[in-house]
Parts: sequence; C-alpha cells; structure tokens
Amino acid sequence: MKNTPKGLRLHIGLFGRRNVGKSSLLNALTRQQVSIISEVAGTTTDPVEKPMELLPLGPVLFIDTAGIDDLGSLGAQRVQRTRQVFDRTDLAILITQAGEWTQYEPAMLAEFGQRGIPTIVVYNKSDLAGPSAELSGRLEQQGIATVRTSALLGEGIADLLAMIIRQAPEDFVHPPTILGDLIEPGDLVMLVVPIDLEAPKGRLILPQVQTLREVLDGDACGLIVKERELSEALDRLRRPPRLVVTDSQAFLKVAGDTPPGVKMTSFSILFARQKGDLAEFVRGALAIERLRPGDRILISESCSHHPIGDDIGRIKIPRWLTQYVGGRLHFEVVQGHDFADDLADFRLVVQCGGCMHNRREMLTRIGRCRAAGVPITNYGVAIAYTLGILDRALEPFAAAHELYRRLRAK
Repeated sequence: MKNTPKGLRLHIGLFGRRNVGKSSLLNALTRQQVSIISEVAGTTTDPVEKPMELLPLGPVLFIDTAGIDDLGSLGAQRVQRTRQVFDRTDLAILITQAGEWTQYEPAMLAEFGQRGIPTIVVYNKSDLAGPSAELSGRLEQQGIATVRTSALLGEGIADLLAMIIRQAPEDFVHPPTILGDLIEPGDLVMLVVPIDLEAPKGRLILPQVQTLREVLDGDACGLIVKERELSEALDRLRRPPRLVVTDSQAFLKVAGDTPPGVKMTSFSILFARQKGDLAEFVRGALAIERLRPGDRILISESCSHHPIGDDIGRIKIPRWLTQYVGGRLHFEVVQGHDFADDLADFRLVVQCGGCMHNRREMLTRIGRCRAAGVPITNYGVAIAYTLGILDRALEPFAAAHELYRRLRAK
C-alpha cells in the first residue's frame, strides 16, 4: 500500500468561528490551495481533509471545518458536521482572529478539555491586532499552548508546525500494538484469510495487511492460507505456530482445525484491543445474554464499502444474534463517521474492527455508549461469543481472558 491509511494518521482538526482564517491557515500549513478561501463568511461547508507527511511525526490528516458560529437551518447542519469531527480529533487547533475572543472559543476549549484533546490556540491575522495581555495570561495559566500567525503573510507557520509536533499525543507517538507483544522474533504466525465477494480485487483487506506488517516488523514469520487449507498447512509444519489469526467469519472452522495447544484469535479482536478497549467489548458481549426478542441493536461499520452478498454486518451478525436469542431482533446500521445521536433505545452496539477509524474515534464511541448505559462490543468478540468460542479466542490476552472467566462465573 503506497498511502498510509487515515486510521494511522494523526487527526488535526482546525476549528473556529467563520472567517477567522481556518482555510487560509490550512493552505499555509500544507503549502497548497487545499481549501477555497473567500472574504464571504461560511465558505467552508463540509469538512475538508488533507493528508500529508509532517516530519518527524510522520503521516497526519488536517481537517478544515465550517465555522462553529454558522447561522440558519443550513448553518446548523454545518455546525453539526463540525462537531462530528470532534469525535476523531487527536489534536485541536482553535483559531481566533487576533484581538477577538467570544463565547465560542471558551466553550470549545472546555469541550476539548473534557474530551482530553490537546489544543493549540492560534491568534491569526496577528499582523492586524494581537491578543490582550489578560487573555494571553489566562490561557498561559491554564497551560494552553498559543501561537501567533498571519496566514496571509505566511508568518508564524513554522512556529505552529513546531508546536503541533510538541503537542502530539503520546498514544500517537507510541501507538498500541496489534500483536507485537504476543510474538517473539522467529515465531511463526498463521493468518487465515478467506477471499469472499467483498474482498477488494487484487488486494487483502486492511487489517490483514497491517497485521502481516507487524509480524514482519517483529522479525517473525507469517504464513497466509485460506480457511480450507489451514488443516493441511498445519500438518506440514515441523512445529506448531505461536498464534493463528483468522477472519471472524471463519471462526468456527478455524477453531475446529487449530490444535488445542495453539492460541487462536481473530483480526477483529486484535483491532478491538489496538483501536478500542477489549475489556469493554468483552463486557458488551456478555450483554448478549440479556437480549430479548424485539430489542434494538445498532451495527456500526467504519468502512464505506457497498454491501453485497452475505455481508458480515448486515446479514451474518444479525443472523447469528437472532439465532442465539431465539427471536426477531431489530437492527439499524450506520456507516463511516455516522453514529446514532440517541443511543438510549438500543440494547447493544456492535462496532466493527475500526481499521478505517483512528483510535480517538473508537474511544469516543465507547465513551458515548458508557455514558448512555448501553453495552458495546465488536464484530469479532460478538461472533466468537455467539459461536461459543470466545473463551478460546481470548486466550492470547491474559487480562481480558481473566476478566471474561470472572464475569462468566458470576
């Protein structure tokens, strides 16, 4: 893959009121005409994304947004799209026109603070006016980083880039591993990769590619087979593999073909741990026991593929859950960055592995479910639970495995 996936990029959101120079600043940061700029307030409507490399951080994604103070019914929709970007922002740049500080800036600072998002306040158009001494002192006292810029003149851009590098969150600089802590150099990892109708033509899907890359980065060996060839491939080995990782759709067959002494899990469960909170997803899977016919389930997919055939989120998981519960359930599917505004009516949320989302967005969704009192699990964990093999699928993860056994014993 030539381009770094969005889910692995540092998401940097540009926020502020209309006409404070968000788009001009993005163009200055990227040295490209990415966003349309105009003296007319409200030029930016939908979020504008620009991926680039920012050394020494590496791959980042700048997101230009509509003004938080937009007006009217259409403006309210623009503001809602802007607020949606909060959910996936790793680092916020709050832009204000130098010399101006309204009700909107403190409100956004407070929300970023509640979400734990590191924030840089940018006084743009500083060639026209500067911030008051009182405001500068107050923000400094709060520990908020500030930079003065003039996007029009190109002033302060280098300072802002340097501040972005300094303020990058630790979990981006040192991200959680997929399976690097589960293997040692020289180990053999078997990846079971079914090829179905929804697999991208000529390519493997992203979780498979990223997992294989971590195997190679760990100086281990990766052997890739389809589910029908797993048993024969295992028979050919002189010693068993350290780990077998399968697509969740082939869980049952792979569990049957993998010897009991060999640890086995799925790509989706690996990503549940790396992108989200595996313990929370295990608790959510146990909530399947409390489901009753007629309950509403939210299925949440990160990617935007067009579903065909026996789709995992729309067909297979609903079928397995319905069979497990023994009665009809009501399913609602959201895709991409969309998520339910009101979670109160759902009895369970089932989130995909989230390979297309960054960790911040996944944790935001988990937090929203927790606040609403609605259990959340993920595709791989839910599938393993309904098939009766979650205990085995969690064996590679000591803490989550112990949690599952403790909760099951209650």
